Amino acid sequence: MNIDKNIKDNKQELLAYFRDRASEFLVQIKSQFSETEFSKRASAINRALNQTKDNLITTLLQKAEKEHWTNQEKLESILMITYCNIVVMIESRNSVRSYEYMDFSRRVGELWDPFCKLCFYYPINDISLFIPPLFSEVRKKLANEIIEYIDNLSISDEEKQELKSYYEKVWSLVTSGEIQLELDLHFNYNEQKYVVDFKSGFGSNEKGNTNRLLLVATIYQNLDDNYKCLLFVRAEENNSYFNRLKNSGIWEAYSGIEAYQKIKEYSGYDLKLWTETHIDWANDFNTETTEHLTDNNLLQYLLW
Repeated sequence: MNIDKNIKDNKQELLAYFRDRASEFLVQIKSQFSETEFSKRASAINRALNQTKDNLITTLLQKAEKEHWTNQEKLESILMITYCNIVVMIESRNSVRSYEYMDFSRRVGELWDPFCKLCFYYPINDISLFIPPLFSEVRKKLANEIIEYIDNLSISDEEKQELKSYYEKVWSLVTSGEIQLELDLHFNYNEQKYVVDFKSGFGSNEKGNTNRLLLVATIYQNLDDNYKCLLFVRAEENNSYFNRLKNSGIWEAYSGIEAYQKIKEYSGYDLKLWTETHIDWANDFNTETTEHLTDNNLLQYLLW
């Protein structure tokens, strides 16, 4: 497999390469796991193909650095490698066990999120990633500020201890467990910190997740570091949970084409145009996979 700047247009060569690798892996995997262990077979082929993809990207990045490729050349090459890997992963999984509706719709959502994040990992604009704070750090900082404030009040020591006791009770009610502040993506752009959550869509069972996102965004809003919370959703149509977040005043929520417009605004790359130009699921899958997805009306879920 030759790696050069033309790889961003070499879809057929990449698909053939990943399929050859998948064939090699499947021979070994099928000797390790029986036909009834389809979950282990599926996990193993996904891991193997992702390792192949990572090897290609590592090689590409080394070459790009030596030859001074532009950011756009790097990103478009990585998008093509990643897309071809996804096509062959779906084919291989389908060959191990044919996709059903629930598995396939969930898998499509899982793959959309990391694909979008490539625009931020290899951006055109001058953005940089950052590590989000730990909730334990946030809690400790806020607690120290409150304790210092109470200690400076003109009240008796007994009253100060009573206030601190009430304060601890409130904290224990709010934080019966640790709160995960890490979302899908965290980046700086124009001296503004953004935290991003990606979702494939909002279904009827999103109440718990919606409440968690509201809590996390509220914490970010109350920190000193000037955070903005962005929600990017693949599906054009969503239910009331999406609207609740969108109208909350603490999340900037975008779905469908609006999400792609925001990805372009921040990363500097038109991912929607790339998908419209290069993605052709029905013709890029092998015949067996396309027939299965068509017969079971599953291609409709591949609307990126």
